[in-house]
Amino acid sequence: MRLDGKPYARKKSRDPRPVWARKIEKLRRHLGASQTKLGKELDCSAMAVSRWERGIQQPPANIYIRLGNLVGDPDCWFFWGRAGLYSADLLRILPALRERLRDARPPELQIVLAGSGERINAVHGAPALHAIPLLPIVAATLGRRGDISVNLEQIIPEGLIAAPSDWCPNPAYTTCLRVTGDSMEPLIHDGNIIVVDTSEVDHSRLHGQIIVTWHEDKGLTVSRLQSFDHTEVLVPENRLYESITYGHEHGWRIIGRVLWWIGKDS
Repeated sequence: MRLDGKPYARKKSRDPRPVWARKIEKLRRHLGASQTKLGKELDCSAMAVSRWERGIQQPPANIYIRLGNLVGDPDCWFFWGRAGLYSADLLRILPALRERLRDARPPELQIVLAGSGERINAVHGAPALHAIPLLPIVAATLGRRGDISVNLEQIIPEGLIAAPSDWCPNPAYTTCLRVTGDSMEPLIHDGNIIVVDTSEVDHSRLHGQIIVTWHEDKGLTVSRLQSFDHTEVLVPENRLYESITYGHEHGWRIIGRVLWWIGKDS
């Protein structure tokens, strides 16, 4: 008690919660939303929001991306960074974003749940970019042996790659793999990253396309599917390598179509 009879003001105790928990609560209050309403916006339960705000459990990467979409610039980068996506990564992969990031509000991003079959709606309309998971596995060109993993949806991503939405016609089924081997040169080089649409597996519609296939002995393989005299063949770009006959009877299975690929300048 002070001499004037008034009580001393109590010092505020330091909030023990993690920074990410405090920022989520701050965002929710800024939006004027209850935990239930924010949960509906993020397609999760109010209990999940409560756990995040109390710092008991962190949100998954897709929620961090959506939170970044909601908060806008500049705090969006905090949430996107928690998902493993940074502005430097975007600028390195997509130089055209330099112009977009000069705007007051950066483009919205949306996480892709590759292989889950779940179609995700953007928080505020269609996003300008998709964040595609980069899996820590390798697809080999003909003549090499790739990773034996086949259930890509079960693999935890090692990172994210941003791409325009029109580059990903089926984002819920799109994922990234690394390439090893040189039999697809000069088109795809050793060390490149390929982006694969795993919803496209109908071999009759993939003739002439670059695809990823799987074989129990050869693992994941990158090649071009061709048809010669009613025989389907996996063909390399590098003619120093031999083609392989494709077919279920030969143990092959199509994983998906290669949409595009990226790599460092030599």
